[in-house]
Amino acid sequence: MANNIIIKPIVSEKSEGLTSKLNRYTFVVDKKANKLEIKKAVEAMFGTTVVDVNTVIAPSKQKVRNTKSGIVRGRVSAFKKAYVTLAEGEELDIYGEVE
Repeated sequence: MANNIIIKPIVSEKSEGLTSKLNRYTFVVDKKANKLEIKKAVEAMFGTTVVDVNTVIAPSKQKVRNTKSGIVRGRVSAFKKAYVTLAEGEELDIYGEVE
């Protein structure tokens, strides 16, 4: 069930800054999932205590590329982000074993 709700973690400069300063992790989640389901999924997957969950729906965007065959127009679909705040002293091992 948790695998259906949490799609993937977001790794960017902004999300890494939130992780280091506020112990807040960012995930792409299912658009139909609510905050309670996201909280239960993170706690089940990582075995941590979640203090707070904030969600944002990122709107879709138009994208245009120039190629040899001409201009290609497309669209990036909308998705839902969840900002998950963990209890103090806890952290997630998103990367696994990095050598």
